[in-house]
Amino acid sequence: MPRYAYVNGQYLPHDQAAVHIEDRGYQFADGVYEVVPVAGGLAVDEIPHLDRLERSLAELRIAMPMSRRALEIVCRELLRRNGIRNGLIYIQVTRGVAPRNHSFPAHARPALVMTTKRMNFDGQSKFRDGVAVISAPDLRWARRDIKTINLLPNCLAKQAALEAGAYEAIQVDAEGKVTEGTSSNAWIVTKDGMLVTRQLSNDILHGVTRRTILAIAMEEGIAFEERPFTVPEAQGAREAFVTSATSFVTPVVEIDGKRIGDGKPGLLSQRLLSWYRDYMAGLRDGA
Repeated sequence: MPRYAYVNGQYLPHDQAAVHIEDRGYQFADGVYEVVPVAGGLAVDEIPHLDRLERSLAELRIAMPMSRRALEIVCRELLRRNGIRNGLIYIQVTRGVAPRNHSFPAHARPALVMTTKRMNFDGQSKFRDGVAVISAPDLRWARRDIKTINLLPNCLAKQAALEAGAYEAIQVDAEGKVTEGTSSNAWIVTKDGMLVTRQLSNDILHGVTRRTILAIAMEEGIAFEERPFTVPEAQGAREAFVTSATSFVTPVVEIDGKRIGDGKPGLLSQRLLSWYRDYMAGLRDGA
């Protein structure tokens, strides 16, 4: 089956899709993005993902490239053309094409690019066995709540994790507190069973999966706190895990070479993953 991308009003073969060399996303990272998981052919948490896209654009003073309803239609059509049942949709909006100048162009039109990726989320070893992570200094700018395409600090930390044989890097601020992963939110379960993740602020991305997991925890009567925690606290926790659109709930069994708990995915992590899968199935079944 041919693979298609959507670029500024056109569905194009993926290998022919391109943007102008003076697109401000290419030259200034002047844009934002969203990654929406797809399960059973349906976008998971599409509304909050598009809400966050609109918020990120507003924070950078970039207009929506089309109406919300039109964007939803394009998402569905791209999924249909690519035959995606399970995977993700990538949405990127930049300020558009203009002669290179740091100040905002007066008349540039926002540029919209969308692609899809087929993924098999069943049977992945990270869910069954858990993963190792490392810690790394958080080198990002002060507006981490905006889902900007400026991801170079994230890439550097993710590469360090790869070279260390780890799945993810947990970023740490100047006060020694964990902010989040390079592409995930970070969580621990304390010795007394309290679920902990950092509170929302400009210091972290306001994760859509994070929000859903907190809603599930509340529904299931799981006690939780939103506060910072340190790497040593995480290393001494009963459990740890990360969440994102593609990580779902991925158990962390090692941080900086130190085993978490008994070195196996914890009970609450596994239960939250199961509940999250039930949640996605409920969306597909119309529950």
